[in-house]
Amino acid sequence: MLTAIRARVLPENQRRTFEELTSDLDLNEGDLRAKRSAYWTMLFLAACIASAGVIADSTATVIGAMIIAPLSTPIMGTALALVKRERTGGVKFVVLGGLMVMAVGALFSLMLPSPYDLLGNAQVAARTSPRLVDLVGALATGFAGAIALARRDVAAILPGVAISISLVPPLCVVGICLAEGSPSLAFGALVLFLSNFLALVFAGSLVFTTLGYTSAIREQGGPSRRRVRVTFGLLVLLVLVPVALNSVISLAVAKLTEIGRETTRTWLASTPGAEVVDITNQGFTLVVHVRAPDDLPPTTTLMSELSAKLPTGIPVVLERSVGESIDLGSTT
Repeated sequence: MLTAIRARVLPENQRRTFEELTSDLDLNEGDLRAKRSAYWTMLFLAACIASAGVIADSTATVIGAMIIAPLSTPIMGTALALVKRERTGGVKFVVLGGLMVMAVGALFSLMLPSPYDLLGNAQVAARTSPRLVDLVGALATGFAGAIALARRDVAAILPGVAISISLVPPLCVVGICLAEGSPSLAFGALVLFLSNFLALVFAGSLVFTTLGYTSAIREQGGPSRRRVRVTFGLLVLLVLVPVALNSVISLAVAKLTEIGRETTRTWLASTPGAEVVDITNQGFTLVVHVRAPDDLPPTTTLMSELSAKLPTGIPVVLERSVGESIDLGSTT
C-alpha cells in the first residue's frame, strides 16, 4: 500500500533525487557563499517588510514578506537532516535567523507611538494567541511544501505554500512586543512560531521518509537516532501543551462572551432604543458596552441573570457610549 501511495504522490519520472534535495535545502552544501548570502539578504529584507506590515497593520505587506522569506529552507533542511540522522546545521540557521528577525522587529517598534495598544493591531493580535487549528494548518503546509520540493513539476505552487504558513511575521511580533514591554504577548507569538517550525519539520521528515528517500541515505548508529527522536518528542510536547491550553481558554472565553451578549440583549429588550454595542473580555473580566438614550434597567437584574449562567467569580463592567463605566462586581 505504501508503494502505491508513493507512486501516486511522487511518480518516478517527476521525482527529484536525494542529491538535488540536499543541494537545495542544506546551506552547508555547494556554493556556501552564494547560498548563505542569498539567505541572509532575503531574510533581512523579509523581516523589514514584515515588521513594517505589522506596524502599519497591513495584511498585504505581511503577505509580501511571507512570500520572499527563505526561513522555510533551513527548516525543511532540518526535516531532511532528521531523515538522514545527520547534523547539517539547519537549526543553527533557523535560530540565528530568528534572532535577527526579532531584532529587526524591535528596531521597527521605535516607530510606534507611546503608549500603544498592541492588541488593537490586528496583525499583532492574530499572532499572539496560537490555537490548535494553527498547528493543523502548519502540518498541512508542511506536507504540501515537502511534496512540492520532492516533485519537479509542482515547484510553481511554492509561493502559495509560503503564504500558508506564518514564520517571519510572528518573530517580528516577538521583537515588537518585547521592545514594547509585553513579554506575555511576545511569548504567545514565539509559541506560534515554534509550533509552526515543529509542524513543518515533522511533516517534512514524514514525507521524505514515506517517499522513499531513506533508501539513499547512509545508515548511522542507533543511539543518535534515538536521541533525535527523544529531543524532537520533548519539543513537540513543550509546544503542544501551551497551544492546546490556549485553544481551550479561547473556546471558554468565546462561550463566556456569547452568553454575556445574549443575556444583555434580553436585559435591554424592554428599553426602547437600547442596544448592545459590543462584549469584550479583558483577561476574564466581562466588559459590556451598551448604548441607551434613556435610563437603563436595574443592573442588579443583569447581574442576577449573568450569575445564573456564568461561573462564579467573573467580574463584570458595564460601559455606556457616553463614557460612563460601572463596576457591577462579580458573578455569584
